Amino acid sequence: MPLAEGLYSLGVRAYSLSVRTAALLGNAKARLWTEGRKDFPGNGPDNDAWVWFHAASLGEFEQGRPLIEALKERYPQLKVSLSFFSPSGYEIRKNYALADEVLYLPTDTRENAHRWVQRHHFVAAFFIKYEFWFHYMEALSDAHIPLYYISLILQPKQFFFQWYGGWFRRQLKNVSHFFVQDEATKELLEGIGLHNATVCGDTRFDRVAAIARQAKPFPEVEAFIHGRHCVIAGSTWPPDERLLAETLPKLPDNYCLIVAPHDVSKGHVADIKELFKGHPDKVLIIDTVGILSQLYQYARFVYIGGGFGVNIHNIQEPVSFGCPVVFGPKYRSFKEAVDLVALGGAYSVNDRESLEKVFDRWIQEEDTCAKASRICKNYVDSQLGATEKILRQITSTFSV
Repeated sequence: MPLAEGLYSLGVRAYSLSVRTAALLGNAKARLWTEGRKDFPGNGPDNDAWVWFHAASLGEFEQGRPLIEALKERYPQLKVSLSFFSPSGYEIRKNYALADEVLYLPTDTRENAHRWVQRHHFVAAFFIKYEFWFHYMEALSDAHIPLYYISLILQPKQFFFQWYGGWFRRQLKNVSHFFVQDEATKELLEGIGLHNATVCGDTRFDRVAAIARQAKPFPEVEAFIHGRHCVIAGSTWPPDERLLAETLPKLPDNYCLIVAPHDVSKGHVADIKELFKGHPDKVLIIDTVGILSQLYQYARFVYIGGGFGVNIHNIQEPVSFGCPVVFGPKYRSFKEAVDLVALGGAYSVNDRESLEKVFDRWIQEEDTCAKASRICKNYVDSQLGATEKILRQITSTFSV
């Protein structure tokens, strides 16, 4: 066994052990992760044709969702197996109507991978964005099941492109085709000898555009806004919330703030209430999940959280409504954020002072805010159609 493969397998097992230990110590998310993988899923009828979609979590599922829906519409006889790595995806979408089964992906060992691909008559597999599980990739190749990556985006710093990445690069040869977000990713793949990539963009734009077209009204939210301009802060973390609490007094009286935190646990919501306790009529806290993508219809502009931590959260949903966005400094892993900062539809800030400047400009200069809004709408329009591009390419080889 190559050293890199041995280290990879050891890392997978070590991660699994650490999560199981956390579950024993009372971590709720770790317990869901562990319980969901307690029993290996059984086999299905041999005469059914199945496609397998794998997503890390909820965001990646939303990228794959347009393709699932398009395939089910075009090939209604297909069965869909949908797997998740994270509880935050599985727990929200475990009853997804278009999937014939929704499961946790068992740990990536050789044994699990080869058992998994034999469970059904799989005719294709789709891994979303950057889910690289190398034993599963190898098992699919050994079983002659086409594997497609969709909405893939890569960075030069990843181990595939380092001097020590030989084994990892070889595993990418198990992929039938890469449908990538940008030309830079295609060039990276070509640089390591992989020429089976097509630039399609991000399938999630097709999804968020559909959400924007179909957004339903929320009477309670409308009653809170009551004719005021609204700023929405989506997927916030504590550093974002503290920054917003400091900035709130600068908002004019005809503005209000909606805060939709990433963590909607009772304890965290209580902490947010304490931060904003002096402004109950000006701040609405969303303590549920699943509605934020539609709430952006009420925003004049949007603050996206996560940029003072590991990385920002999704900005595609607000910009699909034409909302200019602002976020912290950690955003460069997202192509759309980089693009919109360059175009003027989004801004990155480092502290309270820079956030206040952006807010003040968008509040005082209506033309500037309107221009940023048009930039966002035009950008979304330019990104639509990735799902259809993928369908056109796979229909020549994809049959059921």
